[in-house]
Amino acid sequence: QRRQANIDLVTMTTLAGFAVMMVLDVALG
Repeated sequence: QRRQANIDLVTMTTLAGFAVMMVLDVALG
């Protein structure tokens, strides 16, 4: 269960980081 939770946390962090990069790209673009 801990591994699944850890993977979920990493996935959420990755998606959040990707979303932030997309927003910054649009804002700066």
